[in-house]
Amino acid sequence: MNPRRLRAITRRIVDQFRRDPRTLGLIFVVPIAITALLGWVLRDQQVVPTRVAVVDLDRTAGGRLAAAIGSAATAGGLELVEGLAGEPAARDALANDRADVVVILPSGFGATLVSGGTATLTILTQGADPIGDGAKLGQLQRAVSTALLRLAPGSPSERVTFARQTVFLTPEADVLDALAPVFVGYFGYFFVFILTGISFLRERIGGTLERLLATPITKPEIVLGYSLGFGIFATLQVIILLTFVLMRLDVPALGPLPALSIGLHVPIAGSPLLAFVLALLLALGAVNLGIFLSTFARTELQVLQFIPIVIVPQGLLSGIFWPVDSLPVVLQPVARILPLTYAVEALRDVMIRGHDLTAAGVQLAIVILAAIAGLFVVLAAATIRREVA
Repeated sequence: MNPRRLRAITRRIVDQFRRDPRTLGLIFVVPIAITALLGWVLRDQQVVPTRVAVVDLDRTAGGRLAAAIGSAATAGGLELVEGLAGEPAARDALANDRADVVVILPSGFGATLVSGGTATLTILTQGADPIGDGAKLGQLQRAVSTALLRLAPGSPSERVTFARQTVFLTPEADVLDALAPVFVGYFGYFFVFILTGISFLRERIGGTLERLLATPITKPEIVLGYSLGFGIFATLQVIILLTFVLMRLDVPALGPLPALSIGLHVPIAGSPLLAFVLALLLALGAVNLGIFLSTFARTELQVLQFIPIVIVPQGLLSGIFWPVDSLPVVLQPVARILPLTYAVEALRDVMIRGHDLTAAGVQLAIVILAAIAGLFVVLAAATIRREVA
């Protein structure tokens, strides 16, 4: 092994990176920026109080227990929602995001406790976020225990059981069921962006784009043509991804190979076709974004450098890991202009909440995603240069 040859190769790599400011920025600046953004979001999240409602069906209790639970909930930092007269009203409040958790006192609840029996409280949650619902359920259970101890000193809380019900999904739903819309939206967006950016760059460096610009074809026609071409593969990718998330194919054991299941088999409450349309619009936006940004790159590495700048921040701010309302106040307007924010929320509305085209959130997402896809077509056409990269 020759030390001089090793030193020459090492010097070549160092010189190559030293002459590329974008790569140096990716190595030294971008990681700090992403880490700072993540730390900012985690440390300065807004505290969104849990909205709790108490529905009193126990006519014999005179409302004392319901009032005590409401008082204990307020003292524990929860926000009390009043005016819900029955279970249908409670479910409607949860479905329309006017409440987070509801406790229902059944008829005869107080009498059962007084007689020394075990009574059951019904607790309703939205069910769209199993992890978040678990934390809210714990807060409410503590408030109920505090209220019972105030009314009847001793340990009556040990004779109270909780029956949990959900408006969306089921009480047994896991994190995968809640994250399925994120998989369909974010992963499709991510991989379509890479596919388009690198493929369009190859068209530039191969001279194909330069030859097209020498013909009577206009720049908008070129961009739109490429968008449609890449859009075919984006459509296929969305179909495959959505099918894998929703399907389940059981493969029996074959010889030494064990039985296995293909697909995630995630339940969907709404229309799979509407979920496909939303994911496709997001993917088409990624196609046009990839075309637009690739005009500023000269190598495939430079295309990949846009990922931590464009894709990763959207993953942190678009409501995937925490609600947009809990972000620092300064970042919330930023999150509201990101296409992924609208796509993920609309996909949750369709796949988890069962919303259709009549829902305002779904309509808004379709309009915004289509507008963003069109905007990047215009920007890409305006930035194409007649030169061989």
